[in-house]
Amino acid sequence: MQQALIEEIKQLIIDSLNLEGMTPAEIETDAPLFGDGLGLDSIDALELGLAMKGRYGIVLSADDENTRRHFASVAALAALVNAQQERA
Repeated sequence: MQQALIEEIKQLIIDSLNLEGMTPAEIETDAPLFGDGLGLDSIDALELGLAMKGRYGIVLSADDENTRRHFASVAALAALVNAQQERA
């Protein structure tokens, strides 16, 4: 279940950010999504946030101090989705 969710999130990142030519296998689960990792920027964060909302119903506020932590890596996003689904 967890591995399937991780692969799904990786594909969501590729699709929502139009990372053509990239495969889920090329995205490291624990690597940072921003900066030295995947190299995403603030516009990418907005796009990814909208994609997460559309797919999983997760709403993240730019003002929320936890948002940066949730967007740290694919593993962090998967943990957030799992936590949200457990509450539902």
